[in-house]
This record gives sequence, C-alpha cells and structure tokens, in this order.
Amino acid sequence: MTAVPASRFTRRGFAVSALSVIAWPQAARAVAPKSGQVSILRFGARADGRTVNTKAIQAAIDKVAAGGGGTVTVPKGVFVSGALFLKPGVNLHLDKGAVLRCSTDMSHFPVQRTRIEGHFEPRFNPALINAKDCDGLTISGEGTLDGAGRPIWDEFWRRRNAAPDPHNFPNLSVARARLAFIESSRGVTIEGVTFKDSQFWNLHLYRCEEVTVRRARFKVPDDYKQAPSTDGIDLDSCRKVTIEGCFFSVTDDCIAAKGSKGPHALEDRDSPPVEAIRVRDCTFRRGHGVMTLGSEATLVRDVVVENCRVVGPVNVAVLKLRADTPQHYEDIHFRNITLEAEGAAILFVQPWSQYTDLKGAAPPRSVVRNVTLSGIKGRFGAFGVVKPNPGQTEISGIALEDIDVTLDKPQLETAGSPGITFRHVVVNGKPVSA
Repeated sequence: MTAVPASRFTRRGFAVSALSVIAWPQAARAVAPKSGQVSILRFGARADGRTVNTKAIQAAIDKVAAGGGGTVTVPKGVFVSGALFLKPGVNLHLDKGAVLRCSTDMSHFPVQRTRIEGHFEPRFNPALINAKDCDGLTISGEGTLDGAGRPIWDEFWRRRNAAPDPHNFPNLSVARARLAFIESSRGVTIEGVTFKDSQFWNLHLYRCEEVTVRRARFKVPDDYKQAPSTDGIDLDSCRKVTIEGCFFSVTDDCIAAKGSKGPHALEDRDSPPVEAIRVRDCTFRRGHGVMTLGSEATLVRDVVVENCRVVGPVNVAVLKLRADTPQHYEDIHFRNITLEAEGAAILFVQPWSQYTDLKGAAPPRSVVRNVTLSGIKGRFGAFGVVKPNPGQTEISGIALEDIDVTLDKPQLETAGSPGITFRHVVVNGKPVSA
C-alpha cells in the first residue's frame, strides 16, 4: 500500500503534513478461505440462552483457521458468548434465527489493550467479535449480534448520575463490550446482519480499507430513552468504506468519523485520515446524527451521503468542533436526502466541549471547507446552526442548493461563518437567498 498522498491543505499555520507520510498498515494476507462451513454445534455450543459458549465457538474458529480457512456458522437459536477472536481466512455466518448474544458477566470480556475513543486504552474490554489483520473477512447472514445491553446501560446511568460531574463522567468508567471491532483489515464485507442492543459501539472499524457494510441493521429498543454510546458504525481512521442499504435506530450517532483528539493529534501516527466514505440508500429512524464528524476526529475528507431517508428525529450533518483538537473537515457532501420527521436539524456545525483538555497547549486552529447540502426535501424540525470555536475555526465554502423543506425552525443560525451560499432554497414555501 502506498503512503497517503501529501496533503495540499496548509493555511494559517495549520499543516496536515504530519500525517501525510503515514503508510496504511500492510495487513497479513488472509489464506484464501475454503468453501466449507463448520457449525459451532460440532464443538459443543448450546443454544439455550444461558450457557456461555465462548470456548466452544473459539474452538470452531481455531479449527477452521488451522485447516486453511472457511466459514464458522451459527445456526438458529440463542448462543451466549464472551469475547471471540476471528483469525485470517475465517468468516462468520449467522443463519436466519441465529442470535449470538453477549454475556453480561464482564469476566467473559477480560480487559486488554484496545483502540477506543481516539487512542489505545491499555485496559478495556474487547468486543464480542474481534478481528485483526483479517483481509477478505466476511460477516454475513440474516442472524443477530445481540449485546444484551439493558443491564449494562442501567449500570452506566446509575454511576453517571451519582458522579460529582455527570457531564464529564468518562464513558470508559463502566465495563462494557462493543459488538464488533475490526482492525487493520482490507476487503471486509458485513452483510445482512442485525446489530442489536449493543452495550457500547455496535460496529467499530479501525484502520480498515475497502470495506462494504450492506443491508445491516443497527437497533436499540424504542422504550429505552438513551442507551449510552450505542453508535451504529464508527469509522476510525478508515478509508474507502461503503455503507449501503442499512437501517439505523440507535440513541447515539448512526455513523461517526473518528480519529485522534487533543492538541497534539496531528502527531498521532496511529490515526490516519478518514477519507473516501460513501453512504447511500440508507434509512435513519433514531439517533444523534446521520453522519457525524467527531467527537474524536482530526482529518476527515471526501465523504458523500446520498439517496437516504430520515424518518425520525436524527440530525443530518453534524460536524463537532473540539476546542482542544486541530481539525480539518473538507469535501463533505449530502445530496438527495428525503426528510420525514420533526424535532431534528439539517445542519449542525458548532463547538463540542465535553471532555475538552488543552493539556497546557495553545488553542489549535481548525478548518471546515467545501461542505454541500443539495437535493434536500421534505418535512423536518430545524435548519440548524453554523458557528465556529471563536478565534479557532475557519469555516468557508458551505453551499446549500436545491432544497425544498418545511421546517418548524426555518432560520439557519450563523456566527463567524462568512461565505454560506444559497441557491434554489425554499423553506416553508418561501425562497431563501441568505
């Protein structure tokens, strides 16, 4: 893999060249998987919804890997498990009616070094499904990965509400597992699977390339008001990712671009840019944002979200501006979006202050450039907000085109953001020019 091309973006001392020389990891090439499928039942797994089947399922994975590769299958039934570790050449298939459910006894997710929230945490829980250097990995089927998250969410809120400063209560203070964490892998396909009730993030991709997530579903129960940190898909330092035909109904960001954070983020060689992201033909019913940049993100560019429906109160374009992190967001495009809901905003570009820590450094400079929203139509809550971190963020090239919407709050709130252009914008039946 060649090095990431040197960036052309340098302005007012904001240079991204610190990351431009980072080469993408040369992941170990997977052994070409054989066509054979091996059921976890052969290794003693029990579908009773109680037995913790970690050893049996891991034995199936290890056996298939030792045999040169293939597919481990989960048949119909509810199989409880702790952390599982896929190996190169081993795919996972969940049959219709199959449920692979997280244990809520966190001793089955022994802490280890793992990537989370923009850095490597020395001691945190692994995911239910973990894969590293697994080029060509496929996770498929009509089955379900079930986080069994409700008791974990309840414990999180109990501790957070009792904390001296609940607003800054660390997410990692409560042991909990993601549903899937895929690292340093190329040519990954996630297809058809339902991600349900995750204790933490649902699908976390880190330093992956050429990934397709197709016809997957990400769900939190309608009766749970705020399941904490249940992001649908986190694109952490990834490139060339396509998300298509998926359904999102979560209580945090549906899709989030993530990377590093803090005043020295540009020096973080573990966090290359997020780039070449395509989201299309998806439906968004519940969540904080259709596509969110941040909260841990430094360089994000070349993102297109198109031909999607927002049928619930989900903010469409969310760009979080951290006062402690040099950020560069460029070439971000939303087009042909149909809105069918109330209570959310089309555009949010504004400061985000939770967990801010300058570590004694001067406030960094950030850039937001070439953001377009076009072909937006329907009924929604608010136009939104475009505001910088004062004295830190340069915002330019925001274009709103071919928009026809009915809004409860029709005014776009702006401050310190010159150069927002309107072309063929109609709000509540009236043309808007500025």
